[in-house]
Amino acid sequence: MPLPIDTPAPDFVAQSTMGPIRFHDWVGNHWCMLLSHPKDFTPVCTSELGIVARLKHSFDRRGVKIIGMSVDTIEDHAVWVEDIRTATGYALNYPLIADPDLRISKLYGMLPIDTRGTTVDRNARDTAAARTLFVIGPDKMIRLSLSYPLTTGRDFHEIIRVIDSLQLTERNRVATPANWVQGEDVLLLPSISDAEAQERFAYVWEAPVPYFRVAASPDATF
Repeated sequence: MPLPIDTPAPDFVAQSTMGPIRFHDWVGNHWCMLLSHPKDFTPVCTSELGIVARLKHSFDRRGVKIIGMSVDTIEDHAVWVEDIRTATGYALNYPLIADPDLRISKLYGMLPIDTRGTTVDRNARDTAAARTLFVIGPDKMIRLSLSYPLTTGRDFHEIIRVIDSLQLTERNRVATPANWVQGEDVLLLPSISDAEAQERFAYVWEAPVPYFRVAASPDATF
């Protein structure tokens, strides 16, 4: 199973389409989205990498660095990058890591640690589990882990929505309800008493039941 949330994101050194990367140093004090792929030259993954390039400004505004990973070689990546631009109309504007020996895929729990060999003679189904997206905080802890099937493209608007929630709830002692989007009402955490909330946050809330306290968001919209 991929590494769970609230555990450290392992550091590694790898080659990428933008040169060598030592992961933790590259992330620095930013948030990071690491999106992995089980094979180059696959249609769903091609669409995803293109849409992320188109949406990069939305991640930039939130202080989120983007890095992709696929199990093939850096030479394959160089060809695939051109295919992505041709197919989607967007040039890759973030690094794409090569993982031909499956080392990073195993480090992040996407493939069993005893998996042997390289990507040679493997197809996408052989490495299908290496299709997990991680959101990593500035503290290098995994905050989100989502695995997708080969045939279903990821919804990056949903990923942005989750990042908005993660960043809001880290700055404030609140939670976000189902289907929440930036600017909508939030929920007060059970660990905050009514008296503390009134004193520290000046919140006004509604509580249809005592533990379900709905309050205006403390943050402005982006």
